[in-house]
Formats: sequence, structure tokens, C-alpha cells
Amino acid sequence: MRELARRIAAATPDGRDRGVDALRALAILGVVLGHWLVTALVTDSGTVHGASPLHAMPQLTPVSWVFQTLAVFFLVGGRMAATSHAAARARGERYGRWLGARTARLFRPVAAVVLLWCVVLVALLASGAGLETVRTLGTLAWSPLWFLLVLIALTAATPLVAGLHPLWPLAVVLHIDLLRFGLGGPEWLGWLNVPAGWLVPYCLGAAWARGRLGGRTTGWMLLLGGGAASAGLVGWAGYPAAMVGVPGAGISNLNPPTLAAVTFGLAQCGAALLLLGPLRRILQRPLVWAPVALLNLSAMTVFLWHQTAMMAVTALGLLAGRPLPGLHTAPDGASWVLARLAWLPVFGVALLVCGAAFRAYEQGRAGRRGRARAVPERRPALSGAGRRV
Repeated sequence: MRELARRIAAATPDGRDRGVDALRALAILGVVLGHWLVTALVTDSGTVHGASPLHAMPQLTPVSWVFQTLAVFFLVGGRMAATSHAAARARGERYGRWLGARTARLFRPVAAVVLLWCVVLVALLASGAGLETVRTLGTLAWSPLWFLLVLIALTAATPLVAGLHPLWPLAVVLHIDLLRFGLGGPEWLGWLNVPAGWLVPYCLGAAWARGRLGGRTTGWMLLLGGGAASAGLVGWAGYPAAMVGVPGAGISNLNPPTLAAVTFGLAQCGAALLLLGPLRRILQRPLVWAPVALLNLSAMTVFLWHQTAMMAVTALGLLAGRPLPGLHTAPDGASWVLARLAWLPVFGVALLVCGAAFRAYEQGRAGRRGRARAVPERRPALSGAGRRV
């Protein structure tokens, strides 16, 4: 293990910002663990439907504060896209070529997960599965795709929004919420908050790329200001305390994002900026950097397939012939929480299997396997990995 970690560290370019990679890894782990902890598949009379422990146990709401890390995703995404676009312009590269290179790595793993689940859902319908079961499983499998659609749209708009101040999209979210909740406006207005809400941390990331977020003062301002605004919105404006959707709740902070979710995201961005320095220092240790580097190499695979891994374990558990605690039972008590925590390592093993099967699509190797058999690769494997790290 030490030798592998040393080789990964040696293959990492000197100019690589390991702290940024660590933030992306933490954001991915937050989303994965959050979904595994607050999403339950309950079997009832042969039908599978979704449930959340947050509905029966609102005292678990702080879990959503820790694991709803999408704002950090968009913060890092904005920084990386703005940096990449500036470098492409400096090289004289055309916009279309730059955008194609940025999005190609996203389309390949997305195509794999969509194709597989189309086959699975058709097979379920053909076998007589109920429509509610098929809808529940399909929604969970494809739920990560909305994030990628928004990320691709914002990436495409990078030349237009890279210099936009985050207060402008924040003002859009504020006014839409005033129309929806204060003046009784139509619910469809909330969907305008999907691009506007996530544009706030994305613009912060672009400003970070331009050197506008330097210093710990900005981090503390975002953390304390965003935290205070979120607490005020929850405590006095009637917004839900959970930062994820809860089945049966009248309002979801995430679907579509509300002003409370956006201000909470600002607090998360502030915390991320404050963590950056300590992360950069600790990641100089090869044993700490190695797992972060490996996770970043398979970031989209982990993100796209973690729900499938959970559902695969749930389906295999049905072979036991009875509902298994924490896997098929209703999330309505502390016993379910303890049982679900025990299942997390099993979900992790299933995700490793999915990663081994589908990581090639993210790395762009799936279409080159035939050529690789005909023309042997002569360069050391780790040197190619080092460039991707």
C-alpha cells in the first residue's frame, strides 16, 4: 500500500491543486453517503416504494446538513471550468472544441447508465412488475442525471457567466421565492431556481479561478453569513430544516432549490474555502493523497452508479425470503438506523463492483479496447494515470 501510494504521488503533476481534488472527493462522498442514509426502499405486498427516515425521525435532520454537498460540487465545477476556459483561450482554442472536450467525459458514463437501466426497466415491466416499482427504481437510478444536465448547461455558459457576480442569481432566487411563497405564485416558477440557484456557487467558483476569493476572511463571511441566513429562513420564514427532499413534506428545499438551500450552500462554500489550506497540507502525505486521487479518477462513475449499487444489494437481499432490517423495512426507528449503518460497507462493495465494470466508460477506454488488443500499449500504466490525476 505504501509503495502504491508513493507511485501515485510521484505520478501527480507538481502543479496539481490537491486541495481542490479533495473538496470534490468530499462532495462526492457526501452525496453518496447521504443517499444511502436517507433513502429507503420498502417492500409492501410485492410493491417497492421509496421512503425516508427523515419523515418518521425529524431529529435526524442534521444528517442532511452534513451530506447535502451539491453546492461544493458546483463551486469546484465553476473553478475548474473557468480555469480550463481561460487556458483554452490563451492557447487560441475554439469554444466548440473546448466544450466538446469538457463534456465528452460526462456523456460516456451517462450513456452507459441510461442504456443499462432502460434494459432493466423494460425487463421488469415484461416480468409483470408494477408500475410503481418500476417508477421508483427508475427515478432512483436516474436521479443523479439532473445534476449533470445542470452542470453541462452551466459549463456551456461559462464564457457568459464567468464574470457574473453571485449576488445576481441569488437575487433571482430571492424574488422567485417571494412570488411562490409570499404572493401565491404558480409552483412552476420554482424550477427557474434550478439554474439560478446552482449558478450562485458556480459563479463563486469562477471568481475563485480569477483570484477573487483569496484569504480566510471570505470563507468566514460566507460561512457565518450563509449559516445565519439559513437559520433565519428556517426559524422565522417557514422553510423546512431538512436540506433534502422528504416524502410527504409540503415544501422541498432541493427539488427545486429554495433560497434556504442556496444560502446554506454559501455556508458550505465558505467552509470549503476554510478547509482548503489544511487539506493541501495533509494531502502532501502519499497515503492520504492516494485515495483522493483514485476517487477523482472515477468521480462520475461513483456518482452515477451509487444508487444502482444500493438497489442491487436490496434486490439480492430479497433472496433471503423475508424483509431484512435496514434494507426492506420501513425507516421508522433507531433500529432501522443502526441496521442501515451496518449495510453501508455492503453498499460500498457493490459500488466497487460497479466501478470495476463501468469505470472504462469514464476514462474513455471502452471504445479503444479493440484497438488496444491489436496494438499493445507500450507506456507504463501509471504514467497514463498520472496525467489524469
